[in-house]
Amino acid sequence: MSEVIVIGAGLAGSEAAWQLAQRGVKVFLYEMRPLKMTPAHKTDKFAELVCSNSLRSKELHKAVGLLKEELKLLRSLIMEAAINCEIEGGKALVVDRDCFANYITQKILTHPLIEIKRKEVTEIPKDKIVIIATGPLTSESLAKSLSELIEVPYLHFYDAISPIVYADSINWEKVFIADRYGEGEGSYVNCPLTKEEYERFVEELLKAEKVPLHPFEDPKYFESCLPIEVMAERGKDTLRYGPMKPAGLVNPHTGKEPYAVVQLRPENKEKTLYNIVGFQTKLKYNEQIRIFRMIPGLEKAEFARLGSIHRNTFVNAPLVLEPTLQLKKFLNVFLAGQITGVEGYVESTAMGLIAGINAERLIKGKHLIIPPKETAIGALINYLQTANPKYFQPMNINWGLFPQLEERVPKKLKYLKLAERALKVLQIWIRENSIIE
Repeated sequence: MSEVIVIGAGLAGSEAAWQLAQRGVKVFLYEMRPLKMTPAHKTDKFAELVCSNSLRSKELHKAVGLLKEELKLLRSLIMEAAINCEIEGGKALVVDRDCFANYITQKILTHPLIEIKRKEVTEIPKDKIVIIATGPLTSESLAKSLSELIEVPYLHFYDAISPIVYADSINWEKVFIADRYGEGEGSYVNCPLTKEEYERFVEELLKAEKVPLHPFEDPKYFESCLPIEVMAERGKDTLRYGPMKPAGLVNPHTGKEPYAVVQLRPENKEKTLYNIVGFQTKLKYNEQIRIFRMIPGLEKAEFARLGSIHRNTFVNAPLVLEPTLQLKKFLNVFLAGQITGVEGYVESTAMGLIAGINAERLIKGKHLIIPPKETAIGALINYLQTANPKYFQPMNINWGLFPQLEERVPKKLKYLKLAERALKVLQIWIRENSIIE
């Protein structure tokens, strides 16, 4: 198998194809556009962005800024295009979308080792090395083929994502740790609300601005993952009998059951991140921050991720993916991009890059690589491996995914120190594994 099939020419697929071709591997890149368009795409160009600032912050003290620096060190085509097509955007990496897509499309089209196939792939070949990078709007036929390979419940239709807060931004003096009815070892952080606090919270929730649905999104939510604002519209006490139910929880500060409770669940083993349970939402981001900071104990909450509900297609990565991005049951099949369970264009690019490098190494009989978890790329892959599969949801890069620093430093320096460590570790890893030849 001296060739690789890459399915999907978004950011992840384009990056994977480029990494393979640059390492001397023949690539057949399948893209169904323009023969079959998705509801989100407007052109037949590769790596089409939704908006000009889709690549987000370029500051090194932001986790996504670090991720971009790592991709530059690894000679990412997507980052090369972004730099060449950058326009004024302050602290964000803003690009001319047409320039960006045209740059990548021309690079791919003119590479002698990449052959473009403009057709839909409906079945995954089992006898070839394949990288699936079909994104959040994977076609039904390909999704069905993939679900047959992984043999576990395949997650698709809609993400129901609750906000995640950093543990060190919680006011621990106002909350208490307890499981309902005293069962368990105290896994939940509980934010108690009085009647007045609850009613004010619901009132603001109902008035808040919401994100409009895309034309291709059908607001037929599953009853088990309704947006919190939709639940609130059903009656002022609906939340008290739903995700804010206080039954079985006694506040040790008062010795009484609160009127309502917001529960936080650890999102990772290190307990640096906490998920606000049942708070999936379509509220605008600024409204989420304003309203969720009304919750006692979260007045100064910093958010690693805000809530959303949108159409997506992704696998339950902890159950089906190796850290090399291969399917556990079919090691010839790699996943790349959002379908792995990462969220965001830059994160998707990173998964495409690693899948491409590893597919080449598999062909040539080299050991496959796993980036160190101190790096942004490694931290993302570590999340895909170690997240609780029962609650698994896609994740953006954020500082809560990184191993903590050994030394204590002032908070304002912490993120720069994490970034400095990541870049140093990555450079050593690149040399030791001959990633760049």
